[in-house]
Amino acid sequence: MDQRIIDLYDEYTHAPLPRRVFIERLATLTGGAAAALAVLPLLENRAVAAVIEPNDARIAATSVTFPGQTGDMKGYLVEPAAGGKSGAVVVIHENRGLNAHTEDVARRVAVGGFLALAVDFLSPAGGTPSDEDQARELIGKLDPAQTTANAIAAVAYLRSHPDGNGKVGAVGFCWGGGQVGQLAVNDPTLDAGVVYYGRTPDPAGVPMIKAPLLLNYAGLDNRINETVPAFQQALDKAGVTYTLHMYEGANHAFNNDTSAERYNPEAAKLAWDRTLAFFAENLKSA
Repeated sequence: MDQRIIDLYDEYTHAPLPRRVFIERLATLTGGAAAALAVLPLLENRAVAAVIEPNDARIAATSVTFPGQTGDMKGYLVEPAAGGKSGAVVVIHENRGLNAHTEDVARRVAVGGFLALAVDFLSPAGGTPSDEDQARELIGKLDPAQTTANAIAAVAYLRSHPDGNGKVGAVGFCWGGGQVGQLAVNDPTLDAGVVYYGRTPDPAGVPMIKAPLLLNYAGLDNRINETVPAFQQALDKAGVTYTLHMYEGANHAFNNDTSAERYNPEAAKLAWDRTLAFFAENLKSA
């Protein structure tokens, strides 16, 4: 697919562009409205099958609430069925809220051997709506400081969970990757943070980071990548422990298999293997 189309879709989901304007510009790039509507499902394939089904015998999943800074927060908690105490991971969604894909990611974390909590950060707005464009608009209205406080509350909830070992990490994608950066800056108790193509934090806050970081970026993601050098310089200056991987030829959201044209299975697998290994190293029992 023409890279200009993928870049336009990225602009639509993050700028954001009104859907009407996006469709008009997509029609211009593809040569007409009919061609635009034919391309759209390749960008928005929400019917993809789950990697780990909700009733998979290896896990136990349930909906939970926990106290946040703004009131009760909703979440999707997944545990390894084998039992025992394990490291825990906060899973932070993209800018479309807690949807089926993010719940699937939480199940993948649990199959990897960790207690996983996918938080619905739209809980203060009543929860994630089924309309993803509406969810994106609501994400943009969240108070950043309150959102960070709710992420810190999720870490505290997992740290005290009876099935956890007291170690807590976080992984986030796109908007959620940016939230992992903010969480690392503002919560010195975080034990590990994994960022997937997320907005980088203000370099001024980087010296506050105590957790080791695994940073996954996409080579074609110019919007995010233009801020990475300054972030890396700040990490080096502050002596933060981190590993940065740039996946050349991959687009923003390369881990999201619900968007066929941006999903990159090779980059996704490599980054995921690195993610699980990173958590295994940093979330072991003391």
